Amino acid sequence: MSATAGQADGVRSLADRFGFEPNMVVMEMGYDDDVDEDLRDALTERVGELVDEDTDEVVDAVLLWYRDGDGDLFEILTDALGPLADNGVVWLLTPKAGRDNHVEPSEISESAPTAGLQQTSTVNAGKDWTGARLVSPRGNKKK
Repeated sequence: MSATAGQADGVRSLADRFGFEPNMVVMEMGYDDDVDEDLRDALTERVGELVDEDTDEVVDAVLLWYRDGDGDLFEILTDALGPLADNGVVWLLTPKAGRDNHVEPSEISESAPTAGLQQTSTVNAGKDWTGARLVSPRGNKKK
């Protein structure tokens, strides 16, 4: 069964929910053995291989796996912005409520604006993960 079989039934794939298009450059940060491999597979099938944090490329999106205890969220978001294209998006993936290392929504709502990002939506990113879409406000584009 292909990943697009659900699309024929009108069901949006995970890659669709994230707005990823073929050949987008997507950087992954915070990978560990607890990530949702089904989500990663769906995204890599759509865009190709994910690049790591050491890339010199300008990226269209950042896939950031973040758990309570991973460090200062503001600093990590700031690092994610470095290679991000002006119209790029950061997808902040955090464990759902009730899961180990859950991140309180207040931590995101405090850290994202301080890093120069605003949350525009959330998605169910798998059994254990929630995704928050973070973008630079229109008036805050890099010069």
